[in-house]
Amino acid sequence: MPQNFFDTINTFFAQPLILAGISAWFLAQFIKALIAILKYNSKMGKGLLITFLWSTGGMPSSHSAVVSAVTTVIGFQEGITSSLFGVSLFFSLLAIRDALGVRRAAGLQARVLNQIITDLNSKHGSTYKHVKEINGHKAAEVFVGVLLGIFLGMAFANL
Repeated sequence: MPQNFFDTINTFFAQPLILAGISAWFLAQFIKALIAILKYNSKMGKGLLITFLWSTGGMPSSHSAVVSAVTTVIGFQEGITSSLFGVSLFFSLLAIRDALGVRRAAGLQARVLNQIITDLNSKHGSTYKHVKEINGHKAAEVFVGVLLGIFLGMAFANL
């Protein structure tokens, strides 16, 4: 591969916006994993890696952290009157609203569905499998994710 390709990759990942977004996701997921260790003891094994890499729901919201970090960097770099900041802000608000509303409602519905599945399995001997319940976030989880993202965005915007 030509050296230009690697220079392009290095330049891409050196951007404050990219660094802020990746760092926000990484730190939010890391905090979730730490909370899981404290909550469930350190005997999670493979579950801990899954929590770190892919877990949804929980404290803090990585969705909220990432969109807040990216929007903050754009605000600092482009100005809060720029069209790019406006677009980023509205998409961030949509992602945050989704984390609080739609995904949370889906998680609550999954809990009820799992109770129905448990009842069906015990009464009729069926073997229906439960669905994932942790989909959305509580307001505090989203709030902490937003704060984390803003702080990281401010830190990386000044690089």
